[in-house]
Amino acid sequence: MTASAPAKAESGWKRRWPLIKKILTYVFFILVAGLLIGLARNVDWNEVYNTLRNYNAKTLWMAGAAAFASYVVYCFFDVLGRQYAKHNLPIRQILPVTFVCYAFNLNLSAWVGGIALRFRLYSRFGLKPAQITRVFTMSVLTNWLGYIWLAGLIFVLGWITPPDSWEIGHTALRVLGGAMLAFAVVYLWACGFSKRRHWTIRKHEIHLPSLRLAVVQMLLGATNWSLMALVVYFMLSQKAPYPEVLGILMISSIAGVVAHIPAGLGVIEAVFVAALADDMSKGAIVGGLIGYRVVYFLVPLFFATIVYVVLEAGAKKLRSRQDSTEPETEDQAEEQPRTAT
Repeated sequence: MTASAPAKAESGWKRRWPLIKKILTYVFFILVAGLLIGLARNVDWNEVYNTLRNYNAKTLWMAGAAAFASYVVYCFFDVLGRQYAKHNLPIRQILPVTFVCYAFNLNLSAWVGGIALRFRLYSRFGLKPAQITRVFTMSVLTNWLGYIWLAGLIFVLGWITPPDSWEIGHTALRVLGGAMLAFAVVYLWACGFSKRRHWTIRKHEIHLPSLRLAVVQMLLGATNWSLMALVVYFMLSQKAPYPEVLGILMISSIAGVVAHIPAGLGVIEAVFVAALADDMSKGAIVGGLIGYRVVYFLVPLFFATIVYVVLEAGAKKLRSRQDSTEPETEDQAEEQPRTAT
């Protein structure tokens, strides 16, 4: 029995898709590299240096406070995951694990921080792989659901006007924002009123959270993005309106994700320079974003590395205590029948 023409076409598409995806990725990298080279040539690096050197203590403290608040909010993403995954790990253990994962995620990619470290640390605290997967799923959903409705609102309200050099226009951006808001509404409706509560995709079960949990997801996710933009706003010395900074961050973050570059290095800078070229000099923008990376990425990574070492040491001691108690339990189990006889 021969396969039908549609089946053959689908099979051929599946075979060619990895190659097409690889080609598109290389093309995107080439475009990004060209953009960054052009940006580097046109930046006054003396101005960048002066921008970094002239930060006052008040600006750094405000940016640091906003960054701290953002990390605190993000740490509660996994607290939501505790309810979703139905595990009993204490919050005092969840918060440091999430902090470490977020800092490594931002600097070294989601594969390192979001997935590998989560599975390593949570498994050492006794969570099962299925529970860890649910915690990770809840964290990712909370982050991007907050992004979707907040970015959609910003685009619809017209808080950001795309430069003339961008392919997407003001009207198209508003239409995109409307679609994003519609998606958020559909998600809330499904969580509140859908009769079917779970699906199985590639042997993985996906469960809809309650409506209350979904609302908290969106609020926490949007709050984190808002605080992240506040750090950028302070590091740009408040020379650009906060709503505009928030909108540009929304767009640049998607560009960074598409590029698969850890921390969106260079991509975020290019988008901000293009969007704020009429309001600030390129050197001031690049300097402010370098300062943002130090405050929001590198400083937390330093502390996260220390916390990770402490967590590993604590997990090692816990395993040692468990290993020392296991033989005693076995001996007691052997003695009980002898006493009975």
